[in-house]
Amino acid sequence: MKVPVIMLSSITELHSYIDRTQLTQELGGTQEYCHEKWISHRTAIEGFALMVKKTAQTLQSFGTELAETELPNEIQATTFLLSTHSTKKSKMKEDLLVALGQGSRLLESINEPVVQDPDYTMNQDELENLATVQRLLSQLDETERAFDEFWVRHHTKLEQCLQLRHFEHNYREVRALLDQVSEKLATFSEVGISPAHVEHIVSELDTYEERVCAHSPLLQQETLDRNSHYAEDSIQPKCSELRAISENVSSSLRAKKDHLLKAMELHQCLEKASKWVDDGIYLLASQPVDKCQSHEGAELALQELERYLDNAGQNQLTDLSTIWTEYEAVLNQQLKKIFQKQVLMQEMFDKRRVSLKKLAAKQTRPVQPVAPRPEAFIKSPLSSPGQFPHRPTYSNGRHASQSEEEENLAVLRRHVMNELLETERAYVEELLCVMQGYASEMDNPAMSHLIPAPLQNKKEILFGNMPEIYHFHKRTFLRELEQYTDCPQLVGRCFLERMTDLQIYEKYCHNKPRSESLWRQCSDCAFFQECQKKLEHKLGLDSYLLKPVQRITKYQLLLKEMLKYSKGCEGAADLQEALTSILGILKAVNDSMHLIAITGYEGNLSELGKLLMQGSFNVWTEHKKGHAKVKDLARFKPMQRHLFLHEKALLFCKRREENGEGYEKAPSYSFKQSLNMSAVGITENAKGDNKKFEIWCNSREEVYIVQAPTTEVKTTWVNEIRKVLTTQLEACRGTERRFISYYTAFFYTGQKSFKKGEEKKAESCSPDVNNASSPKPAGKGQERSC
Repeated sequence: MKVPVIMLSSITELHSYIDRTQLTQELGGTQEYCHEKWISHRTAIEGFALMVKKTAQTLQSFGTELAETELPNEIQATTFLLSTHSTKKSKMKEDLLVALGQGSRLLESINEPVVQDPDYTMNQDELENLATVQRLLSQLDETERAFDEFWVRHHTKLEQCLQLRHFEHNYREVRALLDQVSEKLATFSEVGISPAHVEHIVSELDTYEERVCAHSPLLQQETLDRNSHYAEDSIQPKCSELRAISENVSSSLRAKKDHLLKAMELHQCLEKASKWVDDGIYLLASQPVDKCQSHEGAELALQELERYLDNAGQNQLTDLSTIWTEYEAVLNQQLKKIFQKQVLMQEMFDKRRVSLKKLAAKQTRPVQPVAPRPEAFIKSPLSSPGQFPHRPTYSNGRHASQSEEEENLAVLRRHVMNELLETERAYVEELLCVMQGYASEMDNPAMSHLIPAPLQNKKEILFGNMPEIYHFHKRTFLRELEQYTDCPQLVGRCFLERMTDLQIYEKYCHNKPRSESLWRQCSDCAFFQECQKKLEHKLGLDSYLLKPVQRITKYQLLLKEMLKYSKGCEGAADLQEALTSILGILKAVNDSMHLIAITGYEGNLSELGKLLMQGSFNVWTEHKKGHAKVKDLARFKPMQRHLFLHEKALLFCKRREENGEGYEKAPSYSFKQSLNMSAVGITENAKGDNKKFEIWCNSREEVYIVQAPTTEVKTTWVNEIRKVLTTQLEACRGTERRFISYYTAFFYTGQKSFKKGEEKKAESCSPDVNNASSPKPAGKGQERSC
């Protein structure tokens, strides 16, 4: 292709070919043109176009990443993903705003001539640049709008996913709670054994009801918009399921509470009736039989019975069929027992009334002067007939009186047995309250923030072996005691069979000072206050931690009462042995509490044998090898010493001042010296005071004059020390006898191997050998050493 080329020699000649309006001022034209400005605009436009392209690609890549993201199945992962995507989205928006800002500034730069001069007309290049920038900005706006729409959908889905994960988590929690409550309700088949027991069960049901109500908002799915949620098909069945289970549990809770409240009414009615019957039986037992023999005494006793029956009121079970109809759902064997007990009491009242009416109607006979008064033979209306081997017989009335007295003692035994069983049941319930209301709560994560640092991981110190005590009484001891309800005089056998198990109280008492100290450090903490508030206890935990100590002490009081009314009965010997054993446990606990307070002893106290006795005494010392002045002063200045008598040693300790409160007031003892019992002698009576005795050793080179508080204490200690020394002496003699027997047998067997000639020689020498092998009579010092 040929293109014509025209060579021009001047600008004027150029104007003949191109109009001046199309030429710049440099070529004699009228068009305004700046080449640098054009280059600047084109460079900026190309850079802006590249930024728009990269931004669009980045947004597209991020959108693809969001679209391909799988939704997590856990709350934490979903929360992290939502946070990550939100952060990236914010970064994308920042880049987009930077690009929009750059495009806006470039557009302003292109429009600047028009802004400065409204009559300015853009040339073709400027118009093209303006159109290019406007197109790129429009493309950015469309990209941003599309990304925002997509992000709203994606963000909404992530939020719904997070809500769904929370819903699923709460669903599992509520479902587990409802299942737990349902299982617990299934175990509440009993109606309680007393009003206090029923009240405790009702409080537990109230606690579960509060927990169910606390989760009720979760059943309403208020945080989920089910109409637009992508998982509506999954949410709806679960909500319906929870609602149905919740309604069933709530209905069961209400039914159980109504059932228990009805049972509480019955228990209160039975408790009043039982108390009325017990008081009536006690009234019969407490009426002096001897005073009822007179006309006036019979009249007074009869009036007393009439007044008691007239004041029965609502305490008496009047119509069993009415009670049976009203409380049919909660009836138990207790109603039948109490009703039978009331019938028995009324029969006893009727018999007594008939007897008293006969006695009141009789003419009083003159008593012969030689006959002793009946009062001389009856010291107390509660005394056992077995105490009086012979009673004069006046009439058939005296036989009736004796029979009534035996019946009264039987009534009193049942009264003591009822007290033993009722207090045992209450004791078991109190231990259960402590274990569930305090000990278990220490392992509850929801309560961990309330537990102070000194109490962390100290449950075994605070409660000791209380769980072991509770399980023993709940599973074993209470059930075995209930087997002796109809034969209370034999209950001593139950104590004897379980005496080894009852020694678990020693471990609890040993730990009590540590428990008391820990309690005093943390008694004001929010944890104990919250637990006490939940249990609705008026007393603090420290009162309940003292219950085991009080219980083991209560047993000996009840056994004393039972023994008092059982003299001459079949089980009296067992009751006495049980009482002695319980007192032995109490003494061992008391002795060991003092023993663990000894400080400064370098050896092992357990190697000294069993602790037999302990007590405080005034002690004087005498040393024959000491200075005379020291001996004289020793006689007039006694030392206050606390003595611990073991099987192998006698410890002298100094009692220290008591500090602190509660169990922290327990004294401490500083060890001073010890005497080996194998080297000790005793002199029962010391000169000048019948409360003194002497303990000496090393052939009286060291003498300890001990003054007891009373002569009885002195006698007890002297006898116990004698037993120890006698036991050691017999042990030494037994060892010598065994050695002699062994040596003689060995010697005799060895002689069998000698020849006949040697046998005759051995026989002629055997008396001397026997004399040599036999022990020589021991002197006093030697005998004492054994």
